[in-house]
Amino acid sequence: MKSKIAAYTLSEILIVMIISTIVIGLAFMVLSLVQRNMWAIGENLNNTAELNRLEQSLWIDFNRYNNISFSVNEDKLLFLSPRDSISYYFNSEFITRAKDTFHFKHVEKLFFFDGKKIYKGKLDALKLELPKAYGNQQLFVFKSNDASQFMN
Repeated sequence: MKSKIAAYTLSEILIVMIISTIVIGLAFMVLSLVQRNMWAIGENLNNTAELNRLEQSLWIDFNRYNNISFSVNEDKLLFLSPRDSISYYFNSEFITRAKDTFHFKHVEKLFFFDGKKIYKGKLDALKLELPKAYGNQQLFVFKSNDASQFMN
């Protein structure tokens, strides 16, 4: 008497392999999409953190220093007080402040004094417009003027 051994046929095994291949391929595609989205989220977080650091530095400096001026020739924002000074240098690739470097490319700068747009000299407000790569974000920093701002 012959006994049959329970086993799968070749066609059943091939079907299981094909289905497994499809499922594994879909899993790798989903993993790739998730990785790309996580990379984009991480990049966005880095840009936002960098912008927040720049904004915080500007707010502190705007409120700490009495005289703020912009030099077009040097592309430099200068903060002066009787005891100290600090400078921001604008480059097409980055902005530097002492030992800090803020990596923003092609930032548009608008300067204001007493509500009027200016191009050089004393200022009391600054508007930075970031390009599309940074989500067209804008940064506006200002300070209240005291009487010494209007004296020569």
